[in-house]
Amino acid sequence: MGKRRRVAERRRTRPAVLGGMIAVVVGGAGFGVYALYVGGAAADERPAATAGHKPVPAGPLAVTEVRTASTRFLTAWQRGRISEAAAATDDPSAAGRLLTGYGKDAHLTDVRLTPGPAKGATVPFSVRATVAYRHVAKPLSYGSSLTVVRRAGDGRPLVDWHASVVHPDLKDGDTLVTGASGTPPVKALDRDGAEMTAARFPSLGTVLDGLREKYGKTAGGTAGVELRVVRGKASRAAKLSDKTLAELTEGTPGTVRTTLSPTLQTVAERQVARRARASVVVLRPSTGEILAVANSGHGFNTAFQGSLAPGSTMKIITSSLLIDKGLAATDRTHPCPKTVTYGGWKFHNDDDFQIKGGTFKASFARSCNTAFVSQAKKLRNDDLTRQAQQVFGLSMNNWAIGVPTFDGSVPVQSAAQMAASLIGQGGVRMNPLNMASVAATVRSGTFHQPYLVSPAVDHRTLAKASRRLPAGTLSQLRELMRYTAASGTAAEAMSGLGPDYGAKTGSAEVDGQKKPNGWFTAYRGDLAAAGVVQAGGHGGDTAGPIVATLLRTGG
Repeated sequence: MGKRRRVAERRRTRPAVLGGMIAVVVGGAGFGVYALYVGGAAADERPAATAGHKPVPAGPLAVTEVRTASTRFLTAWQRGRISEAAAATDDPSAAGRLLTGYGKDAHLTDVRLTPGPAKGATVPFSVRATVAYRHVAKPLSYGSSLTVVRRAGDGRPLVDWHASVVHPDLKDGDTLVTGASGTPPVKALDRDGAEMTAARFPSLGTVLDGLREKYGKTAGGTAGVELRVVRGKASRAAKLSDKTLAELTEGTPGTVRTTLSPTLQTVAERQVARRARASVVVLRPSTGEILAVANSGHGFNTAFQGSLAPGSTMKIITSSLLIDKGLAATDRTHPCPKTVTYGGWKFHNDDDFQIKGGTFKASFARSCNTAFVSQAKKLRNDDLTRQAQQVFGLSMNNWAIGVPTFDGSVPVQSAAQMAASLIGQGGVRMNPLNMASVAATVRSGTFHQPYLVSPAVDHRTLAKASRRLPAGTLSQLRELMRYTAASGTAAEAMSGLGPDYGAKTGSAEVDGQKKPNGWFTAYRGDLAAAGVVQAGGHGGDTAGPIVATLLRTGG
């Protein structure tokens, strides 16, 4: 009887042949119904043995290779076979640690993984699970993806391991943890005292995370129980904050008042939503208060933490340096040839234009690259770095705005790289917060470190610049930006906003990108703003309208 039952059981679990593929349907505790295609390799995948030697598979992955490798990994993960799932990746050690923590530390159970149609070697999949902690449970669902690659050495298809496979908000080295949050939630208030939420202002999600990490323990709230991303060493070096993914029990939030303007924040959100990969920041030059920050992508705060070549907007800083050193003056004749060679590199203007017998003001307004590169031979390698630090407060990693930021980088460089830095390429890196601050410094006459939370809240010390621009340099710099807003590359975007205004456009080339990043920074009255549209093209056409609309809104 027992033998007959075992035979019957084997018959019931025998795979069915469907369309030439073997469909194995599996189930059990903690494992949902899942169709697994594990048919033998197609004829074109099976390398023929030659003289006892099996050649290493190479070339693009076949559809069945991607399907089989991804299914092997997802099935093992769903069944809780961690070592088996980890072995299906190209980094079993890292995969094993994170997948083990998924159940042990994050307390995620009843995992259901549903793959979608593959796109080449990438397989999207949905995740449904339950977060269960101390008699409290809550469903969790999200989408993720994995990519299959060939392992070096034997060509075996494996999942390319990154923490983001487990959850898209994870960076390599991060972990998932469920438990008492340790840091109470915070309620962010605008400058008028009203609450600002990520539901109303999507760009503020990362800002709220940063505010909680900075002020949660001192703002008067109490902690709840939650599933959260705990950042690892690399993420913290990149100034990423821990992130809440699900609340099991609510904490009581404390309150933190920000300098944000609800009116400008609303307009900023609408403006960046109209373009892919757009970011913008608005400041008050007289104080440094941040009035609005918005990004069209909400997973990373490019506006505060981006690190991008600023292109020709950097010429504001470079111009201040050249004027300080007597190498340029607004109405003095200044060379703008088609090309200039320095350090073995040949530098061009857009469309190889030239300005014969023109002034420095004309070169600035039209954004002539060669007008700046031609002066490289007269500068020391550290001149631009010192100007950025001492006058504009940049590249010192000491801003304390209330949430994490990247404070710009202007490294000391030599030869061609130094020349490229003069026009915002080379090793120079900025974000809209940095470039809005540059415009604000020109408008106010002195650097005021931007801030989102008043230093009076926690008595922190704001960054200072060691010197101000001489009055003569400042007046010329304002004239350069005013003329550019009125008659140069920024004129179309800034139309109707004068006369108390100034602007500079920029286009930054990026390797492997068809169109440059479009930059625009400007001021009007006691407002300054900067924006970037990545891969957008010319700054005057892309970021310009975003910035100008915000300046117009602010009156």
